[in-house]
Amino acid sequence: MAQHFELGKQGEKVALQYLLSKGYIIHHKNWRCGKIEIDLIAEKEERIVFIEVKTRSTDLYGQPEEAVDDKKEQQLINGAQIFAEKHRLEEEIRFDIISIILNKDEVRINHIEEAFTDTW
Repeated sequence: MAQHFELGKQGEKVALQYLLSKGYIIHHKNWRCGKIEIDLIAEKEERIVFIEVKTRSTDLYGQPEEAVDDKKEQQLINGAQIFAEKHRLEEEIRFDIISIILNKDEVRINHIEEAFTDTW
């Protein structure tokens, strides 16, 4: 497996543990529909949270969350719409980004709640 894929998987594990420690209920990991993938789908305080996890080994070239561009946001929104229809969601939803710097010297987590809004 390529090194950046392995780092991404490690970051998703860190994000999962972080969310559990904050009282989130995890419903899905790496939920897929066609080419769309949502890293984590969780629930807290009667809200469904669609979470994109971005992990880098350094912030030398910018923060990990900066990699979530308009195209990725739209892909997450589309995935959330499909998920909501399939599961007949009635709860409020939210889109978060968990940005992680992960290397042998540090683990730095930045949880950005309501990172962007949907356009439904």
